Amino acid sequence: MLEINDLSIEYPARKGPPNLALENVSLAIEPGEFVVALGASGCGKTTLLNTIAGFIPPTRGEILLDGKLVEGPGYERGVVFQKHALMPWMNVIENVEFGLRLRKVPLHERRRVGMECLRRVGLSDAAQRPVYELSGGMQQRVGVARAIASSPQVMLLDEPLGALDAFTRESIQELLLNLWDDSKGVFFFITHDVEEALFLATRLIVMAPNPGRIVHELHLPFARQYIETRNVRATKASAEFIAMRERVLRLVHETSSGGTH
Repeated sequence: MLEINDLSIEYPARKGPPNLALENVSLAIEPGEFVVALGASGCGKTTLLNTIAGFIPPTRGEILLDGKLVEGPGYERGVVFQKHALMPWMNVIENVEFGLRLRKVPLHERRRVGMECLRRVGLSDAAQRPVYELSGGMQQRVGVARAIASSPQVMLLDEPLGALDAFTRESIQELLLNLWDDSKGVFFFITHDVEEALFLATRLIVMAPNPGRIVHELHLPFARQYIETRNVRATKASAEFIAMRERVLRLVHETSSGGTH
């Protein structure tokens, strides 16, 4: 269980009062949920993710994981960044093993785990390649493999697919849903893309800016429909999906233009 209780984040300003990035955000996420945060730039999505990750301390409020206060980064929370953030001087398997190496996991064990994670993301044959030889989509898969190598309870994904072409993006969306279904853990994902949000989310939170806050929550069936059918096109082409896409587009437009308070 991930619990966010009355969370507020303030950033200092050079002049005047501090900037209130998040105000009184509360959210409880159960194991097995795939929660997606959607909203215009400046609504605090990344600030919320970074606070869950332990990179930013709360100004007010708290974050609890299984009842324990989150006070900094930890291996139980895996992070996939907007840019893959791989170490270019390391090859693929060394990047995947990096967190395990920091935890002093023996070489033979971290190599076994690293190769299994690469298999799960479809990159077993690339283990010894330099990361700079890989395409953008392959690099992002390495980032996902690195995040899952520590078997985190919570996966945090900060708009990791935004720079990819449409075909690659959709293939990694499918990969993420398959990993989520296997893990039964908590996934928290940020995106600006409405269709992506609808496809991935079991629960969608729509955020508004000034200050950042949650203004709508929707429970969605499409991720589980995909898991049942493994047919991404049938899911995204359904009348129900298209109708929900138009509804959410209206909600996002209203919140970004100040229509919701």
